[in-house]
Order: sequence, then C-alpha cells, then structure tokens
Amino acid sequence: MELVEGEATVENIEEFVDRLGAIGDEHGCTVQAFDARYIVSRTHLERALALADRARERDEAVARERAVEILLYAAGRRQIEQALELGVSEGEQPVVVLVAAENGGAERATAREIENLLDAEDTLDSLDEERVRAFFDVEERELAATDAGLAALVCERVALLDVEK
Repeated sequence: MELVEGEATVENIEEFVDRLGAIGDEHGCTVQAFDARYIVSRTHLERALALADRARERDEAVARERAVEILLYAAGRRQIEQALELGVSEGEQPVVVLVAAENGGAERATAREIENLLDAEDTLDSLDEERVRAFFDVEERELAATDAGLAALVCERVALLDVEK
C-alpha cells in the first residue's frame, strides 16, 4: 500500500474520482481518496484495506468495487452514503489517497502520477479531532474510560464493522 498526501482543490468530485480511477486502472491498482481530516493514522487505512480484502476473499463484501469496500471499512459503516463523508468533497482540502496493487500492479508508479494532481503536503496529521469524534461517535466518557487514544478507538470501530454485518 502507498499513501499519497497533499492538498487538493476539487472542482468536480466525479471528474476527480474518475481521474484517480483511470490512473489506478492504467497501473493495475485500486485508488481511494479520503478527506485527511477524518483519517487518524496510516494504521487506520492499513486496517481498512486488510479487512476489505478479507471480506472480498470470503465473498462477504458489501460493495462491488474494492475501492468502495475500503471506504466502507475506513468509515466503519455499511451504508455507502454515510461512508462517502470520508471521501473528498468539492473545494480545497487536505487529502490522503490510498493506492493498493491488484495482481502485481505498480503502486509506486500510480502514486507518482497521483502526486502530480496534488500540492505536496503532509496531511495525515491534519485530522480534525472534533470532526472525527462526531463521525465515529466517540464521546468524552469513552475517551476518559480508557488509556487508548482517539486513533485506537477509531481503528476499533473499523475492526468492529465485521461484527455488525
């Protein structure tokens, strides 16, 4: 898995997502873009990818497309409409793009092409704690009751998605 970080100005979501998909298709990779303000860590996306691939291997996936299944796991949601909040939206925003090879695809070449679409910037540390807490329904009481931080609780929500099926 490769992650590409940067600022993006998205004028048309469909065109932006289609462009990313075309780059991925050209190199045999799955590409999924996220609003970096919702992503708590690299582990968050690694876990979402691993669980999405496991669901597909077991023929338990909700989505037909691998990228959408990854989005569902990253969001900890089964409803695509709800999970889309983690995706990119119109306007300027911090973005992290996950690139994952399929059957020997070229992750690094895909990532290099995607880098050309973004203004390079570290975005994995752009998370908006209040936004994350609201989306993943993490209350102050829950944070106070554990030594685990917000990132660990979000990763737990990702893993618990399988239980909710």
